Amino acid sequence: MHAPSFPVRRAPVRPTIALKPKLRLLAALAVLAGLLAGGWLALRDSGLVAVREVEVTGAAGPQQDAIRSALQTAGRDMTTLHVRPEVLAAAVAPYPVVRAVTAERDLPHGLRVRVVQHTPVATVVTPQGSVPVAADGTVLVGATAPGTAELKLKLPPVGDRITDPRTLTTIGLLAQAPAPLRAKVTTAFRGPRGLTVHLANGPAVHFGSGSRLAAKWASLTAVLASSEAKGATSIDVRVPEHPAAAGLEQASTQQGQPSTSG
Repeated sequence: MHAPSFPVRRAPVRPTIALKPKLRLLAALAVLAGLLAGGWLALRDSGLVAVREVEVTGAAGPQQDAIRSALQTAGRDMTTLHVRPEVLAAAVAPYPVVRAVTAERDLPHGLRVRVVQHTPVATVVTPQGSVPVAADGTVLVGATAPGTAELKLKLPPVGDRITDPRTLTTIGLLAQAPAPLRAKVTTAFRGPRGLTVHLANGPAVHFGSGSRLAAKWASLTAVLASSEAKGATSIDVRVPEHPAAAGLEQASTQQGQPSTSG
């Protein structure tokens, strides 16, 4: 008697995938990418694109020649395909008047560098001397700022930036001033009525706190433009919506007095 037979099920045969050609392709692509990268790096720093002409704009003042020379020297050590802004910034780090530098390549051998300088808004005056300062409190050693308002301090600034909060508030007051008015300010200080400035051949102006400075300067501009405020000895813009001028009565009396000459 024969034993019963059972059907044998075999697993389906899966087709094999040829991987070798794909691996060769990937390897070839990797080699090609490496060659291209190496070629790019070699070209990027080669003499074929070396910077030969550096045009510097924006530098002004007593240090302009030194700033221009420092940037030209740094720029000629680059290529137009490998401009290094951090190197340019380091080159002018000894000159606090420089706020920023930007560079634009001019293929194949040119580089245009633009210098952005701080604008002096005041001159700090101490028994040891005077030095201009920028709106952010940067001490502009080596710069000049004729005609800027004087801030009198007992001690000279320590470091490259003003850190005293009260002095920074006064500097901020001048920084917010419209340029034509800022040019007329002779001194700025903190008095009994807060922040105060004196205008050349004009009144003292009381600003109070350091808040809403733009509105206060706008209010002052409107008052000075009014013929009714002519001759005022002081103007109060602590509440910019309601400015007040003082000394008009005295000025009117003086104008009404008969001349005793002749």
